[in-house]
Amino acid sequence: QVQLVESGGGLVQPGGSLTLSCVVSGRSIFSLDAMGWYRQAPGKQRELVAAIRGIGVRNYADTVKGRFTISRDSAKNTVYLQMNSLKPEDTAVYYCNVPTSQLTYWGQGTQVTVSS
Repeated sequence: QVQLVESGGGLVQPGGSLTLSCVVSGRSIFSLDAMGWYRQAPGKQRELVAAIRGIGVRNYADTVKGRFTISRDSAKNTVYLQMNSLKPEDTAVYYCNVPTSQLTYWGQGTQVTVSS
């Protein structure tokens, strides 16, 4: 059983930065094939923001490339999403995601609001 707990969301002005954290329990993050961050804005479908796989292959949505960075810390069993140059359109609930061969696990989500 994998459990995911996100934190780090909040209210930030346009151009600001936030770092989201996802603490994983139940499995070592290096035993997982992949981990990702998704987001869902009001009235929109949930979308992939960033993912990290294998030895550290990363991919990003076009809308966040160059601004967001996904990383992981094995000592803390935590995955991070560093978000810079935030825009109002980045406002959403952000979810940590772990796909496995049996189940896909989700965190409870953390709200990010970008507004002046």
